[in-house]
Amino acid sequence: MNVQTALANSNTRAKAVGRGGLRTFNDYWVLTKPEVNFLVVISTLVGFYLAARGPLDLARLLHTLLGTLLVASGTATLNQLIERDADAQMRRTASRPLPAGRLSAASALWFGLALAVVGGVYLWLAVNALTSLLALSTLASYLLVYTPLKKRTPWCTFIGAFPGAMPPLIGWAGATGHLSSEAWVLYGILFLWQFPHFLAIAWMYREDYARAGFQMLPRGDAEGRAMARLIVGYSLALLPISLLPAWMGQAGVLYFFGALLLGLMYVHSSARLAMARTNALAKRLLLASIVYLPLVLALLMLDKRPL
Repeated sequence: MNVQTALANSNTRAKAVGRGGLRTFNDYWVLTKPEVNFLVVISTLVGFYLAARGPLDLARLLHTLLGTLLVASGTATLNQLIERDADAQMRRTASRPLPAGRLSAASALWFGLALAVVGGVYLWLAVNALTSLLALSTLASYLLVYTPLKKRTPWCTFIGAFPGAMPPLIGWAGATGHLSSEAWVLYGILFLWQFPHFLAIAWMYREDYARAGFQMLPRGDAEGRAMARLIVGYSLALLPISLLPAWMGQAGVLYFFGALLLGLMYVHSSARLAMARTNALAKRLLLASIVYLPLVLALLMLDKRPL
């Protein structure tokens, strides 16, 4: 009976250790923000594919994606480390591993640094120097400029859009070792797309952000009128920029009309939120933005023309 009890206790402890290890793994996984990294990887892939000449170099593509993913994961981890106190004050982020106390700040620091350094060195050695420099400059500007500005000025959204639009350039540099005007058009599409997307999020969680001291919306804009003008303005600006790949010969007629329809949908969703600034319409704009970008990028890849 004692032997059976000992075995049962041993199995229970083993299961507890296993569950604990799984929870720890999941916490480190959450630190990397996988939902954001998915978009980063897709945007990098599109940049690489559109820049490639002739047969696609799959090995080089995989090196580019892996290195970029490592740097992006390190950036996300270090961002959560910096903002752990603010995250603890917001309902939607209070359960994250650092504010909830499931992981220590030191663990997150070393984990984030390791990911970023390994990713940057990997890109330099396996791809090229420009790709590595672009990825690491994205990390530096995001952590050292955008992140601290979130508590100082509403301009943080504008500043943060610069590193946020970098993945297509990283992919382009990975394929060619340089940047061209076509690459900067991709950058412009991603740059402008971000504003309706992130302003919709900022409006939905405005009370949460205010509680943490983040200034994500224009000051003194309790009714959201300035926010409304911004989202409509940026979505309108995105429309002609998104059509440039067809005008420059990078894509064909299929892309042109597809991007036009998707752009009009994005403008429509932005205008609806501008007219009635409700959380429900902000959520619809957010969903529209999530639909818009992958479809536009997919159309670009599908209707690619030789440069």
